[in-house]
Amino acid sequence: MISAPVILASSSPRRKQLLELADVPFTVLTKEIDETFRPGLELSAAVADVALRKALAIKDAAGPDPIIIAADTIVVLNDWVIGKPANKGEAINILTRLQGNTHQVITGVALMKQGKELLFSECTEVVLHPLTPQQIIYYVEKYEPFDKAGAYAIQEWIGVVGIKKINGDFYNVMGLPVSRVLQELDQL
Repeated sequence: MISAPVILASSSPRRKQLLELADVPFTVLTKEIDETFRPGLELSAAVADVALRKALAIKDAAGPDPIIIAADTIVVLNDWVIGKPANKGEAINILTRLQGNTHQVITGVALMKQGKELLFSECTEVVLHPLTPQQIIYYVEKYEPFDKAGAYAIQEWIGVVGIKKINGDFYNVMGLPVSRVLQELDQL
């Protein structure tokens, strides 16, 4: 079990849910940062770098010797890095392009404990079944996936009916590879 206070540097409801499922007591502390990728970094390093910047942004306000967990998630189709859709049309376009194709969900994680930093990224491959335009519109209108990278949440309707195959950590697709986070914390 974790003995130090844990701070989650994320307002993501899915990350909160995953830590709660793992029975990790935590508090949330966030600060807005520039999430632009630094030039010259590979995607897995760039997303971990964003997570580190999230952790560093709240470090001084986190109190004495906390464990800080920060994460950032992207969806990648070929060389297209897909963030959160700005509107309904963009969400429909993203899902239309993802369906029937293999895409990667990459989550970068930063862990900080007693002055030590650990960065890693986790990649999960996901394949969506071909979906009809009506299915895509239904999902976007009912679930409004505008706060989700890739315009979908695997734990919602689209995951139940639309996921053909997944290779990797299911919870990574939700936004936090929580099992690996806990294993890495034991090593810190």
